[in-house]
Amino acid sequence: MLAELFAVMAPVLAGAGLGFLWVRLGQPYPVDFVTRLVFNIGTPALVLASLSGAAIDASTFGQVMLAAALVIMSMGAASFAVATLLRRDWRVLIAPMMYPNTGNMGLPVVLYAFGSAGFAYGITVMVTVSLFQFTLGAVLSSSGSPIKTLLRTPTVYAIVISMALLLTDTSLPLWMANTVDLMSGFTVPLMLITLGVSLASIQVKSLRSGVGFSLIRIPLAAAAAWFIAGWLGLPPLAQNILVVQMCMPVAVFNYLFAQRAQREPAYVASLVFCSTLMALFYLPALLALLM
Repeated sequence: MLAELFAVMAPVLAGAGLGFLWVRLGQPYPVDFVTRLVFNIGTPALVLASLSGAAIDASTFGQVMLAAALVIMSMGAASFAVATLLRRDWRVLIAPMMYPNTGNMGLPVVLYAFGSAGFAYGITVMVTVSLFQFTLGAVLSSSGSPIKTLLRTPTVYAIVISMALLLTDTSLPLWMANTVDLMSGFTVPLMLITLGVSLASIQVKSLRSGVGFSLIRIPLAAAAAWFIAGWLGLPPLAQNILVVQMCMPVAVFNYLFAQRAQREPAYVASLVFCSTLMALFYLPALLALLM
C-alpha cells in the first residue's frame, strides 16, 4: 500500500517541486501565458479527450455534476459558521471554502490513484468547480459579468460538445480525437509546475491561521461529499473521487480573486500555502482509505 501511495504522490511532488525550485533559482516563468494556455487550450482538450471516450453515460455525468454542485453550495453555506468561529469576514472565507484545487492538484492525484476509469469523474468534478468559480466567483470578486465570462470560456463549449457526444453515443472523428489527445497531454504537467511556481511566489504571514482553517474545512468537505454522493446513489468509484476532489487544498485562484477584490489577500495566501503543504500528509491517509 505504501508503494502505491508513493507512486500516486511522487509525480505530484515532482511536478510542483520542479516549478517551486525553478522560481527559487531565479528562472523566469510566464505564469499569465501558461495559465491562459492551460485554461483556453489544454483544459478544453483534456475535457474532450477524457469525456468523449470515457465509460460514463450522460446520466452519471449529470449526477456527478449535481453532487459536486451540492457539495460546493453546502460548503458555501457552512462558510458563514466557519467565519463566525474564526472571527473573519464571510466574504473572505466563502471562496476558499467552496473552491478546492481540483485542477492543478486534484486531476493528477485522481489520475494516478484511480487510473483512466476514474479520471472522467475527476474531470467532471473539476469542470463543475470551474463553472462555479468563473460565475459566482466573478460576482463575489466584482470582476465582471458572469455570463460574459462563461461565453469566453472554451471549457464550456468543450462540456457542451462532450455532453452531445455522450447523449448521442457517438465518438469524435479519429483526426479530431488524435488532435485533442495530443493537445491535452501538456495540461496536467503544466498544471503541476504552475502550482509549484504559484506556491513559490506567495508570501505567507500566518501559518497558524492556515492550518486552523484546513483542520476545519477538510472534515467538513469529506463529510458533505460522502453524504451527498451516497444520497444521490453515485457509483462507489465516483463517490470516492468526489470525496478526494473536494478535500483538495484551497485553489490558488482564490488568492488571485482575493487580490483583485482586495479582501485580505495575505490571509488567503496563508490558506492556500498551508492547505497545500498539509495535503502532502492527509491525502495519502485519505487515499489509503478509498483506493
